[in-house]
Amino acid sequence: MHASDIVEEYPVVTLDTDVLTAARTIGEQRLPAVIVCDAEGRPHTILPSSQVLRFMIPTYVQEDPALARVYLAGPSEKLMSTLAARVVRDLLPTPQDRDSLPVVEPEATLLEVAVLMARRRSPIAAVMDGDVLLGAITVSRVLQVLLPPAPTSSPASPS
Repeated sequence: MHASDIVEEYPVVTLDTDVLTAARTIGEQRLPAVIVCDAEGRPHTILPSSQVLRFMIPTYVQEDPALARVYLAGPSEKLMSTLAARVVRDLLPTPQDRDSLPVVEPEATLLEVAVLMARRRSPIAAVMDGDVLLGAITVSRVLQVLLPPAPTSSPASPS
């Protein structure tokens, strides 16, 4: 099996997409991450949902998780205002701190895709055919294909 056999359309955002839009895309579609494309439409990096959370939650709360229990003063409004004022580019690490983008060609085997995702600790891999983004493969899709279905238990027959 190859990447082209399991690639799926996948949402992308740009470096200049506002963070609130990116966060809503992740949340509404229950995504582990989104692909961030540059101005030419080529994948630039992956924005994991955990990075959006890190950006949303004040640093002092992250450093002392006990504060999360008492952080009640309009948190939703404060968090949304934090997101609305920034763009995706603001959430991304500097290039020297960023791992190379998990990208595979359509001919990559399923195991090659899995190895790349594991090495990069990425929840998705972009599938590129030359300069064209075909879509992405998620870890959940790889596991679905790699693992045999769980045995089904047959209902007890009446005596």
